[in-house]
Amino acid sequence: MNELMARHHTRHTAIAAAVMILATSTALQAHAQQTQPAQQDAQGTQDQAMQTVVVTGVRAALEQSLRQKRNADSVVEVVTAEDIGKMPDKNVADAIQRLPGVNTQSSAGGEGGFGENDRVSLRGTSPSLQQTLFNGHAISTGDWFLLNQIGGNVGRSSSFSLLPSELVGSIVVQKSATADLVEGGVSGAINVITRRPLDFRQPLTFEASAQANYNDLSSKTKPHVSALVAMKNEAGTAGFLLQGFSEKAAVRRDGQEILGYSPISATSAAAVANPALAGVMVPTFIGASLFEQTKKRSGGAFDVELRPARGVSLDVNGFYSELKAGHQNTNWLAAPANSINSANQIPQNPVVRNNTLVGAGFAVNNGEVDNIYRPDAGGESWYLDVNGKFKVNDDLNLSGRLGKTHGVGYDRNDVYYQNNVDGGMVYALNGLSPATVSYPGGNTMAPGSTAWAGGGEAQSVDQEKYAQVDGEWRLRDGLFSAVRFGARVTDHERTAEHPLETRPGPVGFTNPGPAWSGQMYPSDFANDLGGNLSSSYFKYDGAALGAWGAVPGNRLLDYVVRHNWMDEFRVGEKTAALYGMLEAGGDGWSGNIGLRAVQTKQTTVVNLPGGPNPVTGSAFGPYTPTTFKRTYRDYLPSANVKFDVRPDLVVRAAVAKTMARPDYSALGGSVSLNDDALSGSGGNVNLDPVRSTNFDVSAEWYYAPKAALSAGLFYMDLRSIVAQGTSTGTYYNNKRSAPAEYQITSPFNTGGKNKGIELSWQQPLYDNFGFLANYTWADGELDDGGELLNSSKRTYNLTGYFENDRFSARLAYSFRSAYKAGVDRGASQHVDDMPSLAASVNVKLTEQLTLTFDALNLTNETIKMYAENKDRPRAFYANGRTFFLGLRGKL
Repeated sequence: MNELMARHHTRHTAIAAAVMILATSTALQAHAQQTQPAQQDAQGTQDQAMQTVVVTGVRAALEQSLRQKRNADSVVEVVTAEDIGKMPDKNVADAIQRLPGVNTQSSAGGEGGFGENDRVSLRGTSPSLQQTLFNGHAISTGDWFLLNQIGGNVGRSSSFSLLPSELVGSIVVQKSATADLVEGGVSGAINVITRRPLDFRQPLTFEASAQANYNDLSSKTKPHVSALVAMKNEAGTAGFLLQGFSEKAAVRRDGQEILGYSPISATSAAAVANPALAGVMVPTFIGASLFEQTKKRSGGAFDVELRPARGVSLDVNGFYSELKAGHQNTNWLAAPANSINSANQIPQNPVVRNNTLVGAGFAVNNGEVDNIYRPDAGGESWYLDVNGKFKVNDDLNLSGRLGKTHGVGYDRNDVYYQNNVDGGMVYALNGLSPATVSYPGGNTMAPGSTAWAGGGEAQSVDQEKYAQVDGEWRLRDGLFSAVRFGARVTDHERTAEHPLETRPGPVGFTNPGPAWSGQMYPSDFANDLGGNLSSSYFKYDGAALGAWGAVPGNRLLDYVVRHNWMDEFRVGEKTAALYGMLEAGGDGWSGNIGLRAVQTKQTTVVNLPGGPNPVTGSAFGPYTPTTFKRTYRDYLPSANVKFDVRPDLVVRAAVAKTMARPDYSALGGSVSLNDDALSGSGGNVNLDPVRSTNFDVSAEWYYAPKAALSAGLFYMDLRSIVAQGTSTGTYYNNKRSAPAEYQITSPFNTGGKNKGIELSWQQPLYDNFGFLANYTWADGELDDGGELLNSSKRTYNLTGYFENDRFSARLAYSFRSAYKAGVDRGASQHVDDMPSLAASVNVKLTEQLTLTFDALNLTNETIKMYAENKDRPRAFYANGRTFFLGLRGKL
C-alpha cells in the first residue's frame, strides 16, 4: 500500500516537473536579461516597455491581465478572453481554476464528479461563501442533479456547468471587498464580464468554432459548436452582438460507493455474540455504480449597446442557457449494516480496525440493485439586464441598472426500480483502494424479483429581481479624488418542490419486472479504479425502465397521496443596501475607504409535521406550512490601500467586514429522509448569516515586461460560520411501514478562522516560451477544532506555454490537497488529494482559421473519498480522459 502511494506521488511529482522543465532550464538566464535594465534605470524600463512591439495571443492576454491587476485598488486576479481561448477551458470554472487562491470541484457537494468543473471556491472556503456575478449583478442557475434540488444540499453557489467560456470577455476575481461590491461573498467575488459590441475593433466581426468531443471511457464523440456576430456603426455609437452555442458530451462514470456508516446495535445478534462489536461502525451499503449520461448545453446571449450622445450610454443584454442532462445510474449494493442490524445476522470472520468493521462475511446479502432512470433531468439559467450611464457634468457621473435572473433545476419522469438479490456476501475494505466484494452462491448476471419502486418529480427554482443606482463625484483638490455612492434593492426567492415521490402500486410487486434482453455492465467497468473489481453485473436499458414505470398500477402516481412535503421549503429575501466610498490618493499611493449597509428581510416557509389544522392526504403524514420571518442588518466597512513603492513594485493592504447568507437548505427547516440508509437532513430557520472580518497584505513585483512575482497573506475571522452536526431522531419509515431511528444532519452557527499564503510567479522566456506558477496554503478550522468545509491545505498550479506566429501550446498541471466536502448519511465526505493535467494546442492555418486541440484529465485521475478516517472509504470515481479537436474561425 505504502509502495503504491509512493509510486503515485512520484508520478505526479514527475508530471509537475515536466511542466516546469523548460522554464527551470532557462529562467535564471531570462531573469538576468530582463531585470538588469530595471535595476539600472526604472524609468528606462518604462520607456522600453512603451516602445515594445504589440503582440497578440497568449503573451498579450497575460500582459493585459497583469495590467488590470496592477492598476486595481483592491486585491484582484484577472483572466481575459484571449487567455481562455488558448486553454482547454469549456466553462467559466475552467477559465479561473489556475488562478492563485481558486479551487474548483466537479460537484456541488459530496456526490462525486461528472467530468466537468461545476463549483468554484476561494481561499479554502465553501463555494457558497463566494459571490458569482455577471457584469456586476447576480445570476441564478439550476442544478440538474436531484440531490442538489431538494434535501440537504441546496446551496447558494452557482452551477458553472450552465456557463460556457464563450461568453467571457474577462473575469475578475475580487479577493478584498469594496463598499460598491455587491454583498454576499465572505471569501470574495467572481465577476464575469461579458463581451460587448462596441468593444470590438472592426465594424463587423464574426467568430465561430466547431469541435468534436471524445471521452475515452464512454468511447463516444459528440459535437461542440458556437458562433458570434458583432456589428457596430462607423461612429462607434451603436452596436449589436449575438452569440449561440450548442455543446454535447457523453459521460460515463465508473464508481464504487460506500453509502454511509452505521453503528452496530448493542442489542443485535452480532453484538450479543461478540460484545466487542457493539458501537463499531459498519458500511451501510457498498455499491458498484455505473453512471451513464448524454449532456447537451445550448443557449445564447445578446447585447445592444447605444451611445446616442456624449456622456450617455444605454445597454440591454441577456443570456439563456439550458443543460439537458438525462441519465441512468445502476448500483449493485452489498448491505453489511442491514445484514447485521435489520436481518440480525452474525458476521463471519469479522475484522475490526480503527473502530470500523473493515471485513466480514454473511450467509445472506440483505442488499439490493438500484436502477435509476432520469430521462428528463436538467437545468436552465437566464437573465435580462438593462443598464445605462449619464455624465451630468465633468465632475458627476450617474449609472443605473435593473433586471431579472431566473434559474431552475428539474428532474421529471424519474423512474426508480429496485431488485432483490440472492446469495451470500463477503467484503473487505482496503483503505483508499476499492473494497473487495463478492457474492458467494449469488447470481449477479440476471435480474431478481421486484424489491421496491419509486421515482417521481422534483425541481428547485431560484429567481431574483434587482435594481440599483450608482454615482461618482470627482473631487478636484485635496486628499480625496472621488466619492462613490449608490443604492441597491433585490427581491430573491428560492423554492424546493417535491410534488411526487412514488412507491409500488397495487400490481407493482406482482407484475413482471422491466424487460431485460441481456444487457450487462461494460466489460471494462472499473478498470480505471484498480482493485480488480468485477464487471459481471446485469443492467437494464433505460427505455425499459421508463416503460415499466408507465404501466398503470406498477407505481402509485397520486400527487396527493405521494406528495413529499418533507423535502419542500421556500426562502424569500428582500434586501436594501446603501453605500458610500471615498477614493483617495497621493504621491505614490492610492486607495479607498467606505461603508456598505444592507438590510435583509427573510421569510422562510417550511412544512412542519402535524399542527392544529394540518394539510392531510399525504402518505408522509399531516403537515402545516409554517412561516418564519426575521429582519437583520449588516454594516460592512472596508478599506483598501495601494503603495507604488517603485515603478515596478506594488504593496497592498486591505481590511473589510463581509457577510454571506446561509445555504437555502440550511434555512429550510424540513427534514428529508432516506428510508434505506436510515439517514436524513434538516434545516435551521434561525441561522445567522456567515459574518467575517478579512485582512489582506500583498506585494507584487513587476520586474520585467509580462512578468510578475507576488506574495500575499490573508486572514478571515469567521464569527458565525455554518457547520454541520449529527443527531438521532425517530421518524416514520415508508418502506418498513413503521417508525425507525434516523441519523439527522443539521446546521448550526459557530466560529472559525481561515488564514493562508498566496504565491504567484509569471515569467516569459526567450524564444516564445514562458510559464506561470502559483501556490496557495490555507489553514481553516472551526473554533472547536473541527474542519472547515472545502478547506484544502495546499493548492498549486504549473503552466508552461510556447507561442509563435503560427503555433501555440500549453501544458497545465493543477493540484488540490484533501478537503471535507460535507456530511452525508451521518458520515463525513472527504475528497482526497486531486491532481489534474490538461493541454491545449492551436495551429494557425490561415489568418482567419485555427486548428484547435484540447485534452482534459490526461493522467486519468480517480476521485477518492473517505469518511472520518481513511479506513472508512466513501467513494471511488473514474470519468476518463476527454479530448477536443476542431476549428476556430474569425472574420
